[in-house]
Amino acid sequence: MALKRITKELYDLQHDPPSSCSAGPVRDDLFHWQATIPGPSESPYSGGLFSLDIHFPTDYPFKPPKVTFTTRIYHPNINKDGNICLDILKEQWTPAFTISKVLLSISSLFTDPNPDDPLVPEIAHLYKVDRKSYDKTAREWTSKYATGN
Repeated sequence: MALKRITKELYDLQHDPPSSCSAGPVRDDLFHWQATIPGPSESPYSGGLFSLDIHFPTDYPFKPPKVTFTTRIYHPNINKDGNICLDILKEQWTPAFTISKVLLSISSLFTDPNPDDPLVPEIAHLYKVDRKSYDKTAREWTSKYATGN
């Protein structure tokens, strides 16, 4: 079941990818993918290209994929290990979700972080009390880690 579903999602992604995102298998392992998401222009992540690792469980789509950032990012919902605090990757997951939907949801975190459900409380606090400093640090990290410079 998992392999059939993953193969279908790969086909769908190749023929109708979500806005500017890309994803596909690492070598021939359909259960391990890499993805890229560009930082949206209206965010402090603008100009960055962020890489992610996607690992599908053998009982996919009944269990969510494990998605982690491999590019460092300054964000209240993403920690230093690349783990992402996103409800659809945890308790809100349903088999109706696809990798395309997951990538779009992660992309929306760039412009709409959730500081009320943070993975990194210090960053969430800064986001709430000093947005200018938060944006500045996020831009600096994007320039340092996500632009290939």
